[in-house]
Amino acid sequence: MAVNNKPKQNLAHPNKKIQPPLLALAHIALAFLLTWLIPLPLIVPPILQTFGFLLVILGFLLGVAALVAFRRAGTPLQSRGRVAHLVTSGIYGFTRNPVYLGFLFIVIGISLDSGSYWGTLLAPLVVILFNRFVIRPEEEYLASKFGEQFAAYQAKVRRWL
Repeated sequence: MAVNNKPKQNLAHPNKKIQPPLLALAHIALAFLLTWLIPLPLIVPPILQTFGFLLVILGFLLGVAALVAFRRAGTPLQSRGRVAHLVTSGIYGFTRNPVYLGFLFIVIGISLDSGSYWGTLLAPLVVILFNRFVIRPEEEYLASKFGEQFAAYQAKVRRWL
């Protein structure tokens, strides 16, 4: 029986099971579908709708801040790309996953802005699925590629907030 003794450092990219933008879009679509199929008897007040719009903008800005940090470090932001450097500056000094945090804000924000609480109710599921199918494979890849440097970063900066 053959045993795979290949070192993990040879991984070309994180082995994500689900692409992050598709996961976020699926939850937005699910929130709209649930709003249509099972409308909640709670009205979203205008102030929360405005807050939802601001969450969408904040989510987008988190993605832009991540892109800027990756460009400055000279490494691709693509989720399937080979990581050239561990990015720990800029927005990555506050959260290890600003893009996924941005997606979460967008899922909640779009729903609230459109007058539904379903995006907020789905938020824990979004976090669970991102952790399991996106973040965990990425972190395994980064740990195998950057070792102690990534471990120190993990100890210093929280995964979400």
